[in-house]
Parts: sequence; structure tokens; C-alpha cells
Amino acid sequence: MPRVLSVTRSIVVDVPPDEAYAAVSRPGDMGRWSPENLGTAAGTPDGPATPGTSFVGRNKRGAFRWVTRCTVTAADPGLRFSFRVHAIGVRRPRLRGPIATWEYRFAAEGSGTRVTETWTDDRRAWPDGVAAAFDRVVTGGRTFAEFQVGNIDRTLRNLKRELEAAHRT
Repeated sequence: MPRVLSVTRSIVVDVPPDEAYAAVSRPGDMGRWSPENLGTAAGTPDGPATPGTSFVGRNKRGAFRWVTRCTVTAADPGLRFSFRVHAIGVRRPRLRGPIATWEYRFAAEGSGTRVTETWTDDRRAWPDGVAAAFDRVVTGGRTFAEFQVGNIDRTLRNLKRELEAAHRT
């Protein structure tokens, strides 16, 4: 079976597109929703990120912790926010290379916003067998695509819950 290189999931959030975008475009806040991300390392600007902004993401899976170097590739308020992950490490992101791209799209739907999150595997140079073996070790037996479906679904549910609660107050 060929390797799945992209996963897309979406949810409707009862807030305007600009409000959903404003939350997601602050990388330091992602740790509030993601089951794996812990936010960003010190030194990341607090406001919405712009194209070219670089940040270090902090992550965890079980007892394992790591950091990634990321660069914002698109920041279109109310429409689209994306960044690519291009370095990884335990304490500092030293191992460079294409890892993944994350994209969020925002579209008005009824009185709310359809937030669509896409993960793309940028490890295209990896042979499929090597990627499959690596993925199964670090995800507990699944491919990264299968693993990311669960992560994205949890992230979107948490984002929806928080944004809608804040919007009602």
C-alpha cells in the first residue's frame, strides 16, 4: 500500500473566521489545544505570526520530549495559516531537513467557520519502507498519517470548545 503523505480534517466552530484565525496564528498558543504540542520556546513573539517568522515548537509524546524549528509560510488573516517544520532535536532543533507542513484554512460556514487542518509529510526522500518502520516505532504501531488523524481531531475539538466558550462570554 502506498504511503499516505497528507491528512486533512475539519470542524465547524461557532466564531467568525477572523477570530479562529487570530487564535491559530499564534504558534505559542497551540499547546492549549494540541495533544502533542506544548507551545513554543521562549523568544517567540506573542502576536499573530507573519510569513517568514521562525519559531521553536516544544512537543511531547508520552515521556519523550523534543523541539522543532518551524517557519511560517502563509499568513492570510481569516483565510489561511501555514508553517513548515524543517529541523528537529531533543534540546535544540539541530537535525535539519524537510519534516512536515501544517496548514489551517478558515471558511465562513453559516454563522461560524469551518476550520480545516492539514498535515503533510515532507519526508518525501525517505524510502517508504524506512518511513513505515520509523513511524511504527515512534507512534506505537501506526503510520504517521493514521496517528495524525487522531491528533488533528483532538486539536480541532479542543479549539472549538475553547473558542466557542470564549465567544459566549
